[in-house]
Amino acid sequence: MRRIIVAGVVLVLAACSSPAPPAPAPMPPPATPTAPATVALPKPPEPEKDQCGLKEAQAYVGRNRTELPAPVDPSRWRVACTTCPVTMDYRPDRLNILFNPDTGVVQQVKCG
Repeated sequence: MRRIIVAGVVLVLAACSSPAPPAPAPMPPPATPTAPATVALPKPPEPEKDQCGLKEAQAYVGRNRTELPAPVDPSRWRVACTTCPVTMDYRPDRLNILFNPDTGVVQQVKCG
């Protein structure tokens, strides 16, 4: 009788136990980041060949502004100090002559 009870207990315990859960699926490998698509930027316009006389005006750099030829044509030349406010309009045929406000010495010449 003892064998029957032991066998019954074993059957009851076997029926109550749940099957082992399946092993979890392996994680996929991390995705390798990819670079964004290349965007073609438009090329900047090529500067025109010295429309404002920049090559000759380089001689004024380092000289006092009083040595500039007079009278200055305001439609072609703009003489201003390096800290003075000026309009931001761009004219490739205009020569900008920028001088130090304290010394009066020309520091930069550029078209625009």
